[in-house]
Amino acid sequence: MILLDGKLVSEELKKQIAVEAAELLAQTGRKPHLVAILVGNDGGSETYVASKMRNCEKVGFKSSLIRYDETVSEKELLEKIKELNEDTGVDGFIVQLPLPKHINPDCITEAIDYKKDVDGFHPINLGRMQRNLPCFLPATPFGILLMLEFYGIETAGKNCVVIGRSNIVGSPMSVLMARNANPGNCTVTLTHSKTHHLKDFTLNADIIIVAIGKKNFLTADMVKDGVVVIDVGMNREIAAETKSGFKLFGDVDFEHVAPKSAFITPVPGGVGLMTIVSLLKNTLSAAKKEFYQ
Repeated sequence: MILLDGKLVSEELKKQIAVEAAELLAQTGRKPHLVAILVGNDGGSETYVASKMRNCEKVGFKSSLIRYDETVSEKELLEKIKELNEDTGVDGFIVQLPLPKHINPDCITEAIDYKKDVDGFHPINLGRMQRNLPCFLPATPFGILLMLEFYGIETAGKNCVVIGRSNIVGSPMSVLMARNANPGNCTVTLTHSKTHHLKDFTLNADIIIVAIGKKNFLTADMVKDGVVVIDVGMNREIAAETKSGFKLFGDVDFEHVAPKSAFITPVPGGVGLMTIVSLLKNTLSAAKKEFYQ
């Protein structure tokens, strides 16, 4: 069993990003600029955004954080998005999810200029992804591709089962694993809460990507020997014995699935770190105008 080490891969990729950012600064006199909008005080969101800001500094990016109370109106948030769309000093920006219930996340996502949509959620970017055209890929699926590539994991012709069909991970992941590219060229089965006899699919899978949000959902009796397992789950539980006051668990029963796996990601220390690197790569691409002028 080989552990897919998100920390190792992300650190290597950040070194490359830092070199390119320094070259861009020398050529243009400006750093790539990422802006994050944070609404409310969700603990997970606070942690993610703080990490994104720290990593921007590490690779030589400029970063800005805009905070709003959870009572902010949708109208006010849309006005700020319009302002950022028009700001030539901003290369990319994100609106951290989840949002308060009175704000429609689809409305917010579609208001973002797709040329600055470094989260890769805008319908234009998703449509271009579907057609295998250059675009900003959703950050977590992009991070998984980068990890597979780094470890040289063969995907062509393999059976890939994706568990979970969210617009953020599962659905785009299924498209990317099936596309004519490397990584890709898999035969993909997208499964979800309405799938019957899930075990029949997973036992035939060479690669399993789990993004369902249920602790220890994938168990050892559901996988064959030599499988590649990518665990996207981030399930927080209160744990008084830890410094943070909580503990993270994946969607995979790691203790029992790992011995049967050829490759497997840990939680924490796996996909989560790759998501942040992907966001940095998208922001760098936006600053270099690699996809859109």
